[in-house]
Amino acid sequence: MAAEAKHTCYEGCSVQSFQFYLEHSGEHKAILECVHNILPGEFQRIAASKSSLDVLGVGSGGGEMDIQMLSLLQSSFPAVPITADVVEGSSQLTDNFKVLVAKTADLQKIPFSWHIMHSGDYEKQEKAKGDMKKFDFIHMIQMIYYVDNLAETAKFYQSLLKNNGRLMIIVEAANGGWDTLWKAYKKELCVHAIAEYRSSGEVVACLKSLGLKYEEHVIPNSFDITECFNPSSVIGGRLLNFMTARDHFYQSFIPEIRAGMLDLLRNKCSVEKDGKVLFNSNLSCILVHA
Repeated sequence: MAAEAKHTCYEGCSVQSFQFYLEHSGEHKAILECVHNILPGEFQRIAASKSSLDVLGVGSGGGEMDIQMLSLLQSSFPAVPITADVVEGSSQLTDNFKVLVAKTADLQKIPFSWHIMHSGDYEKQEKAKGDMKKFDFIHMIQMIYYVDNLAETAKFYQSLLKNNGRLMIIVEAANGGWDTLWKAYKKELCVHAIAEYRSSGEVVACLKSLGLKYEEHVIPNSFDITECFNPSSVIGGRLLNFMTARDHFYQSFIPEIRAGMLDLLRNKCSVEKDGKVLFNSNLSCILVHA
C-alpha cells in the first residue's frame, strides 16, 4: 500500500516486504498507466504561463513514481526550471530514491530538497517557518493511511498549491479488496502504523466536507493471490504478511481469525478466473484543485 509510516517507517525487513509486494501486485504499472493518461493534460493546465515549476512528493518511498512524473513534466516543458521537494519518513527508501536520481541523466539539473520525516512533522516545520514554500504539483501516492488527521492533512497540503496547482492523492478504492479486508478486521489490523484504515471513500467525503474541488479517476488493478491459500507457500506467506502488515501472518492471529481472513480474501475481496484467485486492488486517483 504505502511507503511512509510514523511509528514504523519502512526500514530493513519492511522495505523488502514492500518491494516484494510491488513485484507481485503490478501496482506501480497500473499507477504509471494512469499517470501517463492523466498528467500530460494536467501539466499543461498547471504550467500555463509559468516561468518555473515546483513539485512536492509526500511519502515518496523509493521514488519510482516521482522519477517518472518528473521526467514527464521535464519533457513537456524542457525550457522551464523545475525544483523537487521530497518528504519521506524512511531513510532507507530515500537512499534508494537518491540512487535512482543519480542514474537518471535527465534529472541531474533538477535541484532536490530531501525532508526525511513524517508528513505531519513536515507540516509542523513549515508552519513554524511561517514563509511556506508553495508548489505547482503535489502528490501523495499510497500514504494517506498513515496521517494522523485526514482533514487537517488535506487542508494543509491543498493550501500549499500555487495558482492552477493540483494535489494528486492516490489511494485504494472504496469497496475494493483492501477496503473490505481492513474494515472487516479493523480491530486486528489497525494496531500499528495504520490506526485508521482509509480508502477513496473517506478521502472524497473529507474533500467534500472541506468544500474543495476535485475529480476522481479509477485505476483498475488486480493480482494473483492463489498462493495465499497454500499454507506451505513462501510467496503466499509473504503476500499475507504484507497484506496484514505483519511479519508472520500464521503466528500473528488465532486460527479462527486467520480462517476468517482467508475466507474473506477468497470470497469477498477477489474473483476466481482460470483457476486463479485474483484480488481486487483497484485504486483511485483524486486530483484536488488549488
